[in-house]
Order: sequence, then structure tokens, then C-alpha cells
Amino acid sequence: MKNRNIALCIVFSFLTCGIYSIYWFYRLIVETKELVDAPFDMNPIVILLLGMVTCGIFWWVWLYKLGQKLDEKNGTNNAVKYLILAICCLSLVDFAFIQGEINKVTPAE
Repeated sequence: MKNRNIALCIVFSFLTCGIYSIYWFYRLIVETKELVDAPFDMNPIVILLLGMVTCGIFWWVWLYKLGQKLDEKNGTNNAVKYLILAICCLSLVDFAFIQGEINKVTPAE
């Protein structure tokens, strides 16, 4: 797991017109799988493809389940927040919050 600078990830996502955000989402899937027993214990590529095929609805479910797992691990209550942000097309904000949770438990390099 890597402790990432959230502001730089957001800037890179805008500069690359969303291409970096796909990579960032992929890395979040892999890193949360290492951190907790990830929801839908699936291959990250399958999660990305299912999200595309279902026009993003699968990502909403996945983000909610991920939020539940992170809530169990960190003692927070963010699952509904992740779902609402994703439904409002603010997935980049979701990624920032999830990366923040990962950064809390990952030692700085």
C-alpha cells in the first residue's frame, strides 16, 4: 500500500481527463483488498468492467460495501456518504475520502 497525496491525485485526474482516475480507482481496489477483506472479493479488472457494463451502478454498490468494510475496520460511519456521493456523480470525492482512510493506516514513506 502506498500513502498517496490526495491533492495530486485529483489534479492528475483533471489533467489527464479522467484517465488517472481510472488508474487511481484500480489502485484503491487493490489496496483496500490488502487492507480489509474487500467487498465482492473480485479481481479489480472485473470490478471496473462490471461498473462500465452497468453504467456505474455496480460501482455504487461496490463503494457502499467498501464503506461498510472500512467502517468496521476504522470505527467510522461513511458507507452511506460514499453511496450518496457516487450517486451525485462525485466519485472523485469518494476516491479522495477512501484514500484518506488508507493513508490513516498506512505508514508514511
